[in-house]
Amino acid sequence: MKSILKITIFFLCATISAQQADYKQDSTQLREIYTASLTKGKSYAWLNYLSNRIGGRLAGSEADKKAVAWGKAELEKLGLDKVWLQPVTVPHWVRGEKEEARIETNHGKFKVDICALGGSIATPKEGLLAEIIEVKSLAEVDSLGDKVKGKIVFFNRAMPAEKIETFRAYGASVDQRYSGARVAGKYGAVGAIVRSMSLKIDNYPHTGVMSYGDNTENEKIPTAAISTNGAELLSTFLKGKGKIQTKFYFKQSCQNLPDAQSSNVIGEIKGSEFPNEIIVVGGHLDSWDLGDGSHDDGAGIVQSMEVLRLFKELKIRPKRTLRVVLFANEENGLGGGKAYAASVEKNNEKHIVALESDAGGFTPRGFGFTCNDENFEHIQQWKPLFEPYNIHIFARGGGGADIGPLKKDDNVLLGLRPDSQRYFDFHHSAADVFEAVHKRELELGAATMTSIIYLFDKYGIK
Repeated sequence: MKSILKITIFFLCATISAQQADYKQDSTQLREIYTASLTKGKSYAWLNYLSNRIGGRLAGSEADKKAVAWGKAELEKLGLDKVWLQPVTVPHWVRGEKEEARIETNHGKFKVDICALGGSIATPKEGLLAEIIEVKSLAEVDSLGDKVKGKIVFFNRAMPAEKIETFRAYGASVDQRYSGARVAGKYGAVGAIVRSMSLKIDNYPHTGVMSYGDNTENEKIPTAAISTNGAELLSTFLKGKGKIQTKFYFKQSCQNLPDAQSSNVIGEIKGSEFPNEIIVVGGHLDSWDLGDGSHDDGAGIVQSMEVLRLFKELKIRPKRTLRVVLFANEENGLGGGKAYAASVEKNNEKHIVALESDAGGFTPRGFGFTCNDENFEHIQQWKPLFEPYNIHIFARGGGGADIGPLKKDDNVLLGLRPDSQRYFDFHHSAADVFEAVHKRELELGAATMTSIIYLFDKYGIK
């Protein structure tokens, strides 16, 4: 009995000693990763070029093509084992001339800032002037029915400020942007105006994709986002019923062109021990056209590229195949994510982990994970390694729109979680520019992504 006890104690001590050795080794490696990213990283310089030399990258545009060529060239410079393009068919919507809008009342005319929503049709060439009716939800339009006929419907449900997680606030409001024109058009409305998806009160309108669903051509109406300042002013006038006669005018020349061709840009380092186990990291290369797409999602693109560069820089030879994917067409179709997932299925590839960065280039706070219980418990053991960097969120629920189609019962999807409080100040607006991204925050995010990929590569999944 004593000998069995001694053997048990021996193996227990050996296990603890091995765990302590692993922790020390991993802690040292993470420190090297953070130091390299913060002192000689390339993510900020890459973002500078992507944002300021190429600019907004709407799917199907010339800038989109330039971004694809740039991404491929930069990955080739890293000396990866393989770099290639994967063709993707994408929608081709163009904004046209800058939009115009004003509130017309018996007290005067007041200009406001708007932008067409992605996928919308144009107004008549002379613009559209009509009475306007304010609603707070899609259901309210349903309840009004034919009362909205011949009118412009104004969706003015603000993102709920009481929600601490701003992505939840966005999720609670974005249905009116996506489906507002579809619902209003079915009842004979002539236009739809949507309050911008932003918690900030300013003059920047925020665009984003919309859908007409199964509406007939006659039911398709022009739709635009109005700045939060403009929404507040318009709502104030509408509250003065009887005293203030209010109409709304807007003009936009956007149009949907035939589908165009773009590409996912893909590069990989082949695994030294388990090459058939693939770990993917990525973001989306396309962006809206109002700003230069630095936070959404230039930051995610350059951080993902930096992961593989840091592995090469620090001479970390991965056990598993590491693959970076610069996805096409996330903003208005998810064509890149769908095409990549289809190729994975066709080639019978095994993706054990997929990480996406698509929440801005702000200070990283942790990750959200979509995985089974066994893997979540496995991952929790790494949390102490990140606490010295104030990375404290290891939460359930995460991933990204592009990697979503890769989900299996036995793999792990995760998304980088930066501090999100200011993200929707910039999201889909002309404020989303290079100057809005802080170099150190961007580099911290790249290091954090590289560190978690290092751990997944070393220990695998359960």
